[in-house]
Amino acid sequence: MVPRLSRSEALKLLRKCLESGIVEYHPHFARRCRDRGIDPLDAQYVLRKGVIYDEAELDVRFQEWRYKVEGKPPDAKKNLKVVITFLERDEVLVITVMLDNQ
Repeated sequence: MVPRLSRSEALKLLRKCLESGIVEYHPHFARRCRDRGIDPLDAQYVLRKGVIYDEAELDVRFQEWRYKVEGKPPDAKKNLKVVITFLERDEVLVITVMLDNQ
């Protein structure tokens, strides 16, 4: 488990993973995109350009720190929140996505 990171450290590590690391998408992410009518490319945009406003939350069940990346994709009416966790320092797992009002 990657230790808890500050918001800025998590964002920096996310961008590093997107650039030269491993990005995995959990099947739950794909289901939520379909269920909520969210284009996966919009979620990817938020991962590249969004901000982490909230502190990390510990998922006790899986013993991992989770971060919400928030942002508004171009041509979108609402902000998205994309939940991620770091499996390794160079590997991020994209867990789910939601509209900002959920």
